[in-house]
Amino acid sequence: MTAPVVLLRHGQSQWNLENRFTGWVDIDLTEAGREEARRAGLLLKQHGFAFDIAFTSVLKRAIRTCWIALDTIDQMWIPVEKDWRLNERHYGALAGLNKAETARLHGEDQVLIWRRSFSVRPDAMGKDDPAWEGHDPRYAHLGPNEVPTSECLADTVARVEPFWRNRVEPALKAGQRVLITAHGNSLRALIKILEGLSDDEVIDLNIPTAQPMVMEFDHHLALQSRRYLADPSEIESAMNAVINQGRSLKAAST
Repeated sequence: MTAPVVLLRHGQSQWNLENRFTGWVDIDLTEAGREEARRAGLLLKQHGFAFDIAFTSVLKRAIRTCWIALDTIDQMWIPVEKDWRLNERHYGALAGLNKAETARLHGEDQVLIWRRSFSVRPDAMGKDDPAWEGHDPRYAHLGPNEVPTSECLADTVARVEPFWRNRVEPALKAGQRVLITAHGNSLRALIKILEGLSDDEVIDLNIPTAQPMVMEFDHHLALQSRRYLADPSEIESAMNAVINQGRSLKAAST
Protein backbone atom coordinates (compact mmCIF):
# COMPACT_ATOMS: atom_id res chain seq x y z
CA MET A 1 0.00 0.00 0.00
CA THR A 2 1.12 3.56 -0.70
CA ALA A 3 0.48 6.44 1.68
CA PRO A 4 -3.22 7.40 1.66
CA VAL A 5 -4.45 10.52 -0.13
CA VAL A 6 -6.86 12.83 1.68
CA LEU A 7 -9.40 14.76 -0.40
CA LEU A 8 -11.02 17.81 1.16
CA ARG A 9 -13.69 19.99 -0.38
CA HIS A 10 -13.42 23.61 0.75
CA GLY A 11 -15.52 24.88 3.66
CA GLN A 12 -18.73 26.85 3.19
CA SER A 13 -18.22 29.85 0.92
CA GLN A 14 -20.35 32.99 0.87
CA TRP A 15 -22.07 31.78 -2.29
CA ASN A 16 -22.61 28.32 -0.77
CA LEU A 17 -24.45 30.17 1.98
CA GLU A 18 -26.45 32.14 -0.59
CA ASN A 19 -27.01 28.95 -2.65
CA ARG A 20 -25.53 30.42 -5.83
CA PHE A 21 -23.72 28.74 -8.71
CA THR A 22 -20.08 29.68 -8.17
CA GLY A 23 -17.69 27.86 -10.50
CA TRP A 24 -14.53 29.86 -11.17
CA VAL A 25 -15.78 33.00 -9.39
CA ASP A 26 -13.31 33.58 -6.56
CA ILE A 27 -15.59 33.69 -3.52
CA ASP A 28 -14.12 33.43 -0.02
CA LEU A 29 -15.16 31.32 2.97
CA THR A 30 -17.77 32.42 5.47
CA GLU A 31 -16.91 32.35 9.16
CA ALA A 32 -18.80 29.05 9.31
CA GLY A 33 -16.64 27.79 6.44
CA ARG A 34 -13.47 28.71 8.32
CA GLU A 35 -14.75 26.82 11.33
CA GLU A 36 -15.56 23.83 9.10
CA ALA A 37 -11.96 23.88 7.85
CA ARG A 38 -10.67 24.03 11.42
CA ARG A 39 -12.85 21.06 12.41
CA ALA A 40 -11.53 19.16 9.40
CA GLY A 41 -8.02 19.83 10.65
CA LEU A 42 -8.94 18.64 14.14
CA LEU A 43 -10.39 15.45 12.67
CA LEU A 44 -7.18 14.86 10.70
CA LYS A 45 -5.13 15.51 13.84
CA GLN A 46 -7.30 13.15 15.90
CA HIS A 47 -6.66 10.36 13.37
CA GLY A 48 -2.92 11.03 13.23
CA PHE A 49 -2.66 12.35 9.68
CA ALA A 50 0.39 14.26 8.49
CA PHE A 51 1.37 15.31 4.96
CA ASP A 52 4.42 15.92 2.84
CA ILE A 53 2.75 18.00 0.12
CA ALA A 54 -0.62 19.66 -0.46
CA PHE A 55 -2.38 20.66 -3.68
CA THR A 56 -5.17 23.21 -4.09
CA SER A 57 -6.92 25.08 -6.86
CA VAL A 58 -6.10 28.74 -7.48
CA LEU A 59 -9.38 29.84 -5.83
CA LYS A 60 -9.22 31.35 -2.36
CA ARG A 61 -11.94 29.21 -0.78
CA ALA A 62 -9.85 26.09 -1.43
CA ILE A 63 -6.54 27.77 -0.61
CA ARG A 64 -7.82 29.14 2.71
CA THR A 65 -9.38 25.79 3.66
CA CYS A 66 -6.02 24.15 3.00
CA TRP A 67 -4.18 26.75 5.09
CA ILE A 68 -6.57 26.44 8.03
CA ALA A 69 -6.49 22.63 8.00
CA LEU A 70 -2.69 22.60 7.81
CA ASP A 71 -2.43 25.23 10.53
CA THR A 72 -4.64 23.11 12.77
CA ILE A 73 -2.31 20.11 12.40
CA ASP A 74 0.77 22.39 12.67
CA GLN A 75 1.95 21.68 9.12
CA MET A 76 1.77 25.05 7.40
CA TRP A 77 5.42 24.61 6.48
CA ILE A 78 4.86 21.86 3.90
CA PRO A 79 4.83 22.75 0.17
CA VAL A 80 1.42 23.82 -1.16
CA GLU A 81 1.05 23.77 -4.94
CA LYS A 82 -1.78 25.68 -6.60
CA ASP A 83 -3.08 24.38 -9.93
CA TRP A 84 -5.96 25.76 -12.01
CA ARG A 85 -6.81 22.21 -13.08
CA LEU A 86 -8.28 21.68 -9.60
CA ASN A 87 -10.67 24.62 -10.02
CA GLU A 88 -14.38 24.07 -9.67
CA ARG A 89 -16.31 23.29 -12.85
CA HIS A 90 -17.00 26.49 -14.82
CA TYR A 91 -20.74 27.21 -14.69
CA GLY A 92 -20.77 29.68 -17.56
CA ALA A 93 -23.77 32.01 -17.65
CA LEU A 94 -25.19 30.35 -14.50
CA ALA A 95 -22.44 31.86 -12.32
CA GLY A 96 -23.97 33.96 -9.55
CA LEU A 97 -27.55 32.72 -10.00
CA ASN A 98 -29.44 31.29 -7.02
CA LYS A 99 -29.87 27.52 -7.48
CA ALA A 100 -33.30 27.28 -5.85
CA GLU A 101 -34.66 30.26 -7.80
CA THR A 102 -33.21 28.78 -11.00
CA ALA A 103 -34.98 25.49 -10.16
CA ARG A 104 -38.26 27.38 -9.74
CA LEU A 105 -37.84 29.02 -13.16
CA HIS A 106 -36.45 26.09 -15.14
CA GLY A 107 -37.45 23.03 -13.10
CA GLU A 108 -35.50 20.84 -10.72
CA ASP A 109 -34.75 18.27 -13.41
CA GLN A 110 -33.06 20.88 -15.59
CA VAL A 111 -31.04 22.22 -12.68
CA LEU A 112 -29.98 18.67 -11.81
CA ILE A 113 -28.72 18.28 -15.37
CA TRP A 114 -26.79 21.54 -15.16
CA ARG A 115 -25.33 20.62 -11.77
CA ARG A 116 -24.65 16.92 -12.19
CA SER A 117 -24.81 15.83 -15.84
CA PHE A 118 -21.60 14.42 -17.24
CA SER A 119 -21.86 15.90 -20.73
CA VAL A 120 -24.25 18.90 -20.71
CA ARG A 121 -22.73 22.38 -20.47
CA PRO A 122 -24.71 25.41 -19.28
CA ASP A 123 -24.92 28.39 -21.63
CA ALA A 124 -21.48 29.94 -22.06
CA MET A 125 -20.22 33.15 -20.52
CA GLY A 126 -19.24 35.61 -23.23
CA LYS A 127 -15.53 36.32 -23.65
CA ASP A 128 -16.44 40.02 -23.72
CA ASP A 129 -17.96 39.68 -20.24
CA PRO A 130 -15.73 41.49 -17.71
CA ALA A 131 -16.27 38.53 -15.36
CA TRP A 132 -14.75 36.02 -17.81
CA GLU A 133 -11.60 34.61 -16.27
CA GLY A 134 -9.62 35.07 -19.48
CA HIS A 135 -9.10 38.63 -18.20
CA ASP A 136 -7.72 37.41 -14.85
CA PRO A 137 -3.91 37.59 -14.46
CA ARG A 138 -3.79 34.26 -12.61
CA TYR A 139 -4.68 32.56 -15.93
CA ALA A 140 -2.38 34.67 -18.11
CA HIS A 141 -0.12 31.65 -18.75
CA LEU A 142 -3.00 29.77 -20.40
CA GLY A 143 -3.97 30.02 -24.04
CA PRO A 144 -7.28 31.80 -24.76
CA ASN A 145 -8.93 28.49 -25.61
CA GLU A 146 -7.78 26.89 -22.35
CA VAL A 147 -9.81 29.29 -20.19
CA PRO A 148 -13.36 27.91 -20.38
CA THR A 149 -16.53 29.88 -20.89
CA SER A 150 -18.61 26.93 -19.63
CA GLU A 151 -17.87 23.32 -18.65
CA CYS A 152 -19.61 20.02 -18.16
CA LEU A 153 -18.18 17.39 -15.84
CA ALA A 154 -16.52 15.67 -18.82
CA ASP A 155 -14.51 18.86 -19.41
CA THR A 156 -13.52 18.90 -15.75
CA VAL A 157 -12.40 15.26 -15.95
CA ALA A 158 -10.27 16.13 -18.99
CA ARG A 159 -8.24 18.68 -17.02
CA VAL A 160 -8.16 16.85 -13.67
CA GLU A 161 -6.82 13.59 -15.13
CA PRO A 162 -3.46 14.97 -16.33
CA PHE A 163 -3.05 16.76 -13.00
CA TRP A 164 -3.42 13.41 -11.21
CA ARG A 165 -1.09 11.56 -13.57
CA ASN A 166 1.59 14.25 -13.75
CA ARG A 167 1.60 15.61 -10.19
CA VAL A 168 -0.03 13.25 -7.69
CA GLU A 169 1.07 9.86 -9.00
CA PRO A 170 4.78 10.82 -8.93
CA ALA A 171 4.36 12.12 -5.37
CA LEU A 172 2.76 8.83 -4.28
CA LYS A 173 5.47 6.80 -6.00
CA ALA A 174 8.03 8.84 -4.06
CA GLY A 175 6.30 7.87 -0.81
CA GLN A 176 4.80 11.28 -0.13
CA ARG A 177 1.62 11.79 1.89
CA VAL A 178 -0.78 13.97 -0.11
CA LEU A 179 -3.60 16.37 0.77
CA ILE A 180 -5.79 17.68 -2.06
CA THR A 181 -8.09 20.59 -1.19
CA ALA A 182 -10.42 21.44 -4.05
CA HIS A 183 -14.09 21.69 -5.03
CA GLY A 184 -17.20 19.56 -5.32
CA ASN A 185 -16.96 18.96 -9.06
CA SER A 186 -13.18 18.71 -9.43
CA LEU A 187 -13.23 16.10 -6.66
CA ARG A 188 -16.20 14.32 -8.28
CA ALA A 189 -14.17 14.25 -11.50
CA LEU A 190 -11.19 12.78 -9.68
CA ILE A 191 -13.27 10.08 -7.97
CA LYS A 192 -14.89 9.20 -11.30
CA ILE A 193 -11.43 8.67 -12.79
CA LEU A 194 -10.08 6.63 -9.88
CA GLU A 195 -13.17 4.49 -9.28
CA GLY A 196 -14.09 4.10 -12.94
CA LEU A 197 -17.61 5.37 -12.30
CA SER A 198 -20.00 5.42 -15.24
CA ASP A 199 -21.44 8.69 -16.52
CA ASP A 200 -24.74 7.80 -14.81
CA GLU A 201 -23.18 6.70 -11.51
CA VAL A 202 -21.33 9.98 -11.03
CA ILE A 203 -24.63 11.92 -11.12
CA ASP A 204 -25.46 10.60 -7.63
CA LEU A 205 -22.04 11.41 -6.16
CA ASN A 206 -22.35 14.29 -3.69
CA ILE A 207 -19.39 15.63 -1.72
CA PRO A 208 -20.05 17.66 1.44
CA THR A 209 -17.96 20.66 2.42
CA ALA A 210 -14.87 20.24 4.61
CA GLN A 211 -15.24 16.53 5.32
CA PRO A 212 -11.88 14.72 4.95
CA MET A 213 -12.11 11.74 2.62
CA VAL A 214 -9.36 9.10 2.80
CA MET A 215 -8.39 7.19 -0.34
CA GLU A 216 -6.09 4.17 -0.11
CA PHE A 217 -4.14 2.67 -3.02
CA ASP A 218 -2.10 -0.44 -3.65
CA HIS A 219 1.47 -0.27 -4.92
CA HIS A 220 0.14 -0.13 -8.51
CA LEU A 221 -1.83 2.99 -7.50
CA ALA A 222 -5.13 1.20 -7.98
CA LEU A 223 -7.77 2.55 -5.60
CA GLN A 224 -8.56 0.07 -2.81
CA SER A 225 -10.91 2.02 -0.54
CA ARG A 226 -12.59 5.39 -0.01
CA ARG A 227 -14.02 6.55 3.30
CA TYR A 228 -14.86 9.68 5.26
CA LEU A 229 -13.35 10.26 8.69
CA ALA A 230 -16.54 11.70 10.19
CA ASP A 231 -19.44 9.70 11.61
CA PRO A 232 -21.65 8.27 8.82
CA SER A 233 -24.76 10.02 10.14
CA GLU A 234 -22.96 13.36 9.92
CA ILE A 235 -21.87 12.62 6.36
CA GLU A 236 -25.41 11.61 5.36
CA SER A 237 -26.82 14.86 6.72
CA ALA A 238 -24.14 16.88 4.93
CA MET A 239 -24.78 15.07 1.64
CA ASN A 240 -28.52 15.75 1.93
CA ALA A 241 -27.71 19.45 2.29
CA VAL A 242 -25.80 19.31 -1.00
CA ILE A 243 -28.69 17.52 -2.72
CA ASN A 244 -31.20 20.12 -1.50
CA GLN A 245 -29.26 23.00 -3.06
CA GLY A 246 -30.83 22.27 -6.43
CA ARG A 247 -34.41 22.03 -5.20
CA SER A 248 -36.90 24.84 -5.72
CA LEU A 249 -37.55 27.28 -2.89
CA LYS A 250 -40.94 25.68 -2.19
CA ALA A 251 -39.66 22.08 -2.30
CA ALA A 252 -36.61 22.85 -0.18
CA SER A 253 -38.80 24.29 2.54
CA THR A 254 -40.98 21.16 2.83
